[in-house]
Amino acid sequence: MSEPLFAGLVMDEKDQVVDVAHIGNEAMYVVNDAGFHRHIPAEHVDRQVLALMKEQITGHEDLISEQTAKMLGQDDIFSRAIIDNQLKNIDQQLEQLLKTGIPEAGRAYMGMMGFKVVINFHGDVIRLDQPSATSDEGDE
Repeated sequence: MSEPLFAGLVMDEKDQVVDVAHIGNEAMYVVNDAGFHRHIPAEHVDRQVLALMKEQITGHEDLISEQTAKMLGQDDIFSRAIIDNQLKNIDQQLEQLLKTGIPEAGRAYMGMMGFKVVINFHGDVIRLDQPSATSDEGDE
């Protein structure tokens, strides 16, 4: 059975962590709606989150590949080309992520960094909170 991609990182509108359950082989996020437990297919929520993340990447591929290469200590033309290629194939990367999932330790780290998905009881993503790089602008 697959686990939801963002298990432990999804909250309801009242800032309560959403439970995870399985119906057959399908993973569900379970939202407590005043005592009524609404089961929402996890893939529905996970795909919305990935679409929002893809939206933020699109148009910023050059900056992302440059900063990623620097973070990895591999700021050369070949490393950037590899990273650029991965970003160009982002749809394939996201599909693979849905299949393999995020390890529990990775999700725990994301939570510690402030990553949080807020959904309503219909399973619509209301808000996506995620850490961002601090800006040096305006500190001069």
